[in-house]
Amino acid sequence: MKPYQDGLKLLMNLEITQKNLHLLLPSKVSRVSEMLSNDSGDDIVTCLKQIYLSPLYQRLENEQTKTWHLGPVALYEEFLEKA
Repeated sequence: MKPYQDGLKLLMNLEITQKNLHLLLPSKVSRVSEMLSNDSGDDIVTCLKQIYLSPLYQRLENEQTKTWHLGPVALYEEFLEKA
């Protein structure tokens, strides 16, 4: 087996846990914040703060809720519903 195949096999066997969930959150939060900024006209820093302080983020950072499975559009819609 070639070295890159070993690495790919290892990556495919990774499981999301509370311990490694933090690796996924920045990209999800940035996409949701970007959508919020585009729709609201607020600057991106303001939107990032709104997301990080929201109930959505509390659910997102808890692996057991499985909210991290959702894509950016679904997360944004959920944010708007709870805001």
